[in-house]
Amino acid sequence: MLRGLTTVAYQSSDLEAAKKWYTEVLGIEPYFTRTEYVEFRIGDYEHEFGILDSKYLPDLSAEHGGGDHASAAPGGAIVYWHVDDARAAYDRLIELGATPHQPPRDFGENFVGAAVIDPFGNVLGIMRNPHYLEVLEKRG
Repeated sequence: MLRGLTTVAYQSSDLEAAKKWYTEVLGIEPYFTRTEYVEFRIGDYEHEFGILDSKYLPDLSAEHGGGDHASAAPGGAIVYWHVDDARAAYDRLIELGATPHQPPRDFGENFVGAAVIDPFGNVLGIMRNPHYLEVLEKRG
């Protein structure tokens, strides 16, 4: 059923500021830009990382009978992105304006993870993940 990460979509009430911040964090411009949405392709597998202008969320949820799904507090699942050095990545994100959510910690067996809240209220997880590196090596 679940075959792998395709797109992670964050939200922001200031899409232009989020676009600028993530362009700085990722070191690339988005490959896809619309009035309500921008998307980057990142990493070894070119995963899609999108940002939706949160003012469009009430319209989307209304189509399905729901209310406004935007929330001021971070919640839900944390998506972790592989990084080579979780502690250094965490420090850089904090320097760029993110706030701590989960400080870097060793999960054991060389898995080191952390999470921050980006300036737009989204939880961004980072992890040095040996399994990711093993899969990448097999792709060769």
